[in-house]
Amino acid sequence: MRPATNIHTRADTLRISEATINISNLRLRTFIGFNPEEKSKQQDVIVNAEIRYRADPAFGSDDVDDALNYKIITKRIIHHIEHGRFNLLEKLAADLLGIATESEQVSFAEITVDKPHALRFADSVSVTLSASRD
Repeated sequence: MRPATNIHTRADTLRISEATINISNLRLRTFIGFNPEEKSKQQDVIVNAEIRYRADPAFGSDDVDDALNYKIITKRIIHHIEHGRFNLLEKLAADLLGIATESEQVSFAEITVDKPHALRFADSVSVTLSASRD
């Protein structure tokens, strides 16, 4: 049996590009839409996020302060959705993309917001936005 490979040893010989954090199927309720019924009744939304950042400091130090804190990002997303009112999925997705890219550590983020049952005969309608930092 081969011994476990130490990431610090491998990091010296391998070039590790970026870490990718995926937040999958975050299910929340909010006011979304512009029809009278949509403005008076909360609806389900499902959020998926991909966030990339340079993790060299984090895996090099094993210090939580060097990592991107996805718990804080997720809490901000939840708060924004649960306390907001939105006419368009595009606006909500843009707001969440702003939250996801707030940290200078983030090099790329993509947010998808699904609105289940928005269309008859369809499971969902979604909008995806992405942004990258040069």
